[in-house]
This record gives sequence, structure tokens and C-alpha cells, in this order.
Amino acid sequence: MWAEDDLAPPTAPCLQSYTEPADGKIYLMYHGTSRAAAQQIMASGFRQSKDGMLGRGVYLSRDLNKASRYPLNLAEQERVVLKVKVNVGRVKKIDHQGHPLQKTWHDHGYDTAWCPPMCGMVPSGLEEDCIWDPNRIQSQHNSP
Repeated sequence: MWAEDDLAPPTAPCLQSYTEPADGKIYLMYHGTSRAAAQQIMASGFRQSKDGMLGRGVYLSRDLNKASRYPLNLAEQERVVLKVKVNVGRVKKIDHQGHPLQKTWHDHGYDTAWCPPMCGMVPSGLEEDCIWDPNRIQSQHNSP
């Protein structure tokens, strides 16, 4: 099971997170991380995770409630949320565990995998996005 199983009961997802992202559009998203990791991201940019629920990529959310919970193993006061703009490119909706493209969406020409809220992908029920190419992400902060 995903570490997110340990989270508090879900809060209501933000209204925008219910809207399916349109191909080629730019969206405001959030990335929760530690202060040290945020400084490294600001200096060197985002890097793909090696794996995860949706495979390799950079994990973000349009829901601030979702991003503010990460990293799960840090106390709330040690967490930082980065605000970014993302050109989502071509988007694949992944709306259930075991989806045939759950970890291979990029191999099929997609730039972003999107999990809608309350679709059963994560216990919190909150929206999540996985961006394949970190160059699609533009930071909105000068410092964490």
C-alpha cells in the first residue's frame, strides 16, 4: 500500500482539481517537499522520481491540500510547498488502480498522467498529476 494510507481523513478537494486538464494548457500546481529538497529544486530544477503510483515523473497536484501533506514522514512545520506552472502537454486520465496505462502512459505518447479526485487511486481521494518531463514545470517562487 502507498504511504498515503496513514494520512488524516480527506478534506474536500479544491474545485479546480475536479476539472479534467485540457491538452496543451498551462495550470497552476503544487509540490510538497522538505526545505532542503526545495532549495535543491530551486537551484537545479525538478527531477523525475524513479517510480511511484504512476511510474517515473514529477508528482504534483492542483490541490494545495494534497501537496501540503508531503513529505509524509516530516512534521508539518518542516514541509514546504512549491507553487509552479505546468504545461501539461498531452494528458492521460488514470482513474482506477490497475489501469492498463497506469505506469506506461508516457510510452503511449502522453506527457502527463492525471488522477481525478475520488477515483480510488489514492486513499485521500485527492487529485494528483505526474509530469514526465521536468522541463514542462516552471517555478513560481524565488526561494523556498
